[in-house]
Amino acid sequence: MGVVIPLEDGKNKQASVKPLVDLTRPDMERVNQLILSRAGSDVQMIPEVANHLISSGGKRLRPMLTLASAAMFGYQGEGHIKLATSVEFLHTATLLHDDVVDESDLRRGKSTARTIWGNQASVLVGDFLLGQAFRMMVDVGSLDALDVLSTASAVIAEGEVLQLSVAKKMETTEDDYLSVIRAKTAALFAAAAEVGPIIAGTDRSTRNALKSYGMNLGLAFQLVDDVLDYGGKAADLGKNVGDDFREGKITLPIILAWRRGTAEDRSFWRKAIENGETSDENLEKALGLITRYSGLTDTIARAEHYGAIARDALAPLPDGAHKDAMMEVIDFCIGRVN
Repeated sequence: MGVVIPLEDGKNKQASVKPLVDLTRPDMERVNQLILSRAGSDVQMIPEVANHLISSGGKRLRPMLTLASAAMFGYQGEGHIKLATSVEFLHTATLLHDDVVDESDLRRGKSTARTIWGNQASVLVGDFLLGQAFRMMVDVGSLDALDVLSTASAVIAEGEVLQLSVAKKMETTEDDYLSVIRAKTAALFAAAAEVGPIIAGTDRSTRNALKSYGMNLGLAFQLVDDVLDYGGKAADLGKNVGDDFREGKITLPIILAWRRGTAEDRSFWRKAIENGETSDENLEKALGLITRYSGLTDTIARAEHYGAIARDALAPLPDGAHKDAMMEVIDFCIGRVN
């Protein structure tokens, strides 16, 4: 089930995360070793739950951004390894907590930790990973980096609560939605990109440029994720197509279809989202309405807009392989809809 939405401009089709992967490979090997080490515990269930998600095949884009943004300015120390690991632990903890809140059964194509070990274990292991993340931030000894990542952690939690407050409410505006994804997703992208230049000792304008890059990349990334929930394939998503619909999440494709629809259409959305009538038949109808009102294509257009802002943020920075790779990541994130 799904709707394929081709982009008119084919420039994104060949975009790849591979240049970034190749540039950061030696450091990412060290990050992966530290991840396994810091996820360890004498309490057997902690590494079992943590490694279930850690080893499930995520691209680890966020820690790679930390490594690349530090290397872009010639950083030679060890702090970027611990900060990149902290970023990944913050992300992993968020996913463990998200799956409990959303009652999700699949994550990256595997059963979620909560379905195997239960909600309590998932929440508590997420808390353990948060604690380990902050220990590593302290180890690095940069108050500015600690401030950026700890602030991001608080903002992510605020985003989770905001999403709960607007869930299943059809009056949710596009601004409300953007506030949710700016906090839940984009804030960690922004922090991951900003802490690299912090420990490299760059000036404030450079930090702000990388923060803007990460924030807008994160917005584009999440917008495309929301399109894929209606227009992707389960094998690619690592979850079931239409999960957002079944969970009553108000994402931009729905907001646009609701806003542009007839009174009859809006009555359908209320029954489906607010009353939980999310059968497969209603999912098919939702897909039809979203397509009719250009919900997917216009959401992609929004993603391209934020991608352009991310490119502009990087543009003044020194040319080189790391900058080129980070530019290509923008096209890769948006090009996932093809």
